[in-house]
Amino acid sequence: MRVEQFHVKNQFELRDDQGNTFFQSYNSIIVKRDINGVITLGNDWDYSKTTGRYRNLFLNETKQETEKKIASGIYKIDKNL
Repeated sequence: MRVEQFHVKNQFELRDDQGNTFFQSYNSIIVKRDINGVITLGNDWDYSKTTGRYRNLFLNETKQETEKKIASGIYKIDKNL
């Protein structure tokens, strides 16, 4: 697994050997983007304004766009991430 700091301390981008990319804030996985581009959100996806700011950068979209994709089923939430 490769880990890089994502803009500021305690925010990380991780890449595993299967081609998945993750956004992690502190110790929580916030977003998983699989090798096919499918997005799964972790349980803490909307934990704080700071988490949200960097999640939005990672996904290249606003919170409102993310919420619409959750509501429409495009994004799933996985409480086990």
